[in-house]
Amino acid sequence: MISRRMTVAAALVAALALAGCNNGKPVAYQGWVEANLIFVAPDEVGRIETLAVREGDQVTERAPLFTVDADLQLADLQMQEASVKNAQQAYDRAVTLLKTSAGTQKTLEDAEAALRTAQARLNSSQTRLTRRKVFSPAEGTIEQIYYRTGEMVPAGRPVVALLPPGNLKVRFFVSEATLPQIRIGDVVNVHCDGCASGLTAKVSFIARSSEFTPPVIYSLEERSKLVFLIEALPEQPQQLRVGQPVSVTLAPRGEASGEAKADTKANTKADATGEPK
Repeated sequence: MISRRMTVAAALVAALALAGCNNGKPVAYQGWVEANLIFVAPDEVGRIETLAVREGDQVTERAPLFTVDADLQLADLQMQEASVKNAQQAYDRAVTLLKTSAGTQKTLEDAEAALRTAQARLNSSQTRLTRRKVFSPAEGTIEQIYYRTGEMVPAGRPVVALLPPGNLKVRFFVSEATLPQIRIGDVVNVHCDGCASGLTAKVSFIARSSEFTPPVIYSLEERSKLVFLIEALPEQPQQLRVGQPVSVTLAPRGEASGEAKADTKANTKADATGEPK
């Protein structure tokens, strides 16, 4: 029985070694491009009045995206302005009465507190009105529009989905045998149909638990294996598209991106001169 187990183990090791060789070519791991979208929504329910963007548009930070009708917020602002005016008059009257000994300190303090409260409510109302005009929180691409001009939007329901360049990630899966070869910060090579050559990404996440290969990976050899999810941030995100299938190969341990090479060179120079890094 022991001899048979050893034979099976040896066969598994040999098979993994053979798969890793792949006729001298690096093993390619199948994956796809995913994104962490930013969903931009109004604070309160309202009807879309203007839509300043279309799907695929490139926007800068603070660029206008859409506006929501502000009738209710404008009415509330007018009411709060009237409240502040009345509170200010009550405060001024309390000050005058106290000077003539016809009023009390308690009346003045109450009037002052009421004025502060009215001013705070006015500021809140002005903010609510201002936020009916919605601007882009970051630079990026408009990936999707969920509501159009004239449609009613519930509070907190996104109107547009924004994709900043840095929010793209490549997801792929490796076997347990490959896991020790990958570390956070490692550079991997990314390949896809029609893409430029030399695309790379840096490993940003390594799953701590295994899972069955997801159905999006159609290889018959991989479907029945337990694998570990790896995520890597593209160094040329503008070259990739969300949902795009890719294949990933591990870069040799010493291969790094231009940025990493520059950091290494700077550190080496600092060591040679004795200056702090």
